[in-house]
Amino acid sequence: MASQHHDTGYKELFSHPEFVQQLIEGFAPAEIAALMDFTTLRHHNGHYITPMFEEKIEDVVWSVEVTWDGVAQEVYLYILLEFQSSVDRTMPIRLMHYVACFYSELLKQKVTTPSQGLPPVFPVVLYNGVDRWAAPLDVYRMIAPEPPSFLQVYQPHLRYYLVDEGRYTDEELGLVQTPLSGVFSVEKASKDRRSLQQAVDRIVAIIQSDPNKDRIDAIITRWLKRHLQRLGAEVNLDRLNSLVEDKDMLAENLQNWAEKERQEGRQEGLQEGRQKAEQRALEEKRNTARNLIARTEMEDQMIAEITGLAVEEVSQLRSEDKH
Repeated sequence: MASQHHDTGYKELFSHPEFVQQLIEGFAPAEIAALMDFTTLRHHNGHYITPMFEEKIEDVVWSVEVTWDGVAQEVYLYILLEFQSSVDRTMPIRLMHYVACFYSELLKQKVTTPSQGLPPVFPVVLYNGVDRWAAPLDVYRMIAPEPPSFLQVYQPHLRYYLVDEGRYTDEELGLVQTPLSGVFSVEKASKDRRSLQQAVDRIVAIIQSDPNKDRIDAIITRWLKRHLQRLGAEVNLDRLNSLVEDKDMLAENLQNWAEKERQEGRQEGLQEGRQKAEQRALEEKRNTARNLIARTEMEDQMIAEITGLAVEEVSQLRSEDKH
């Protein structure tokens, strides 16, 4: 699972309707986004206990009205966001279980009844791990070997939609000029300090052109502070109150952080180089001692004086050669 900072930060982002809209419009299939009236987005409590795992599932759940076959209908679409930082090959089973528990909760809370029917669910997995996602997208794909045709109709089917942040190139993210795409850019650039600064500059520019600049600035600033804390950035987060207003201070902090890492890297490189040189010199001394032991009748004391090794080490080498 993702770290607590990442998990909490993303959950806050998707507690705001504009970021849910940006996720669907920018990264989900266009035909799904076209059905939705985003002005009707409603946030729901996604906290419930699953009997299988006996754990809280803290998914972000929304409903939205959709237009189906050209007719506006009061149909609810619940969006489940599950945040992962590594590939979970059991995800199809988990999603099937979560959706079943979610439906049970709807019936329990009398949001709907069996006779009224269950609302459609659009499960979304938002993934930001290093490895590309390799888990099946439908629980049916986990059934092996594939059952014969007369059994296939009885097998479970539940497909989820995957948003794999790492698969989007910088060019593709650049085509989606939204604060959320800027967040994805920052996530992708986190291991490269120069790229991180460029990503921060990009998200600042996006915020500045947003009609709700102050609101988006506050939301993204809170997220970025959590993100930098998760990275262990040596940035004065107490002074970072507005990404737009404090961008110069943040840029200076990020530059200093990057320079410190470069210096530490150089020092580590020098130390590693010295260690390798010392190891090579020691091995040369040992080889010289082995040659003297094999070709001469010198005593260990004399060989030690010639090579600079300890007498005990020369004696050890002589013992090894005998064996």
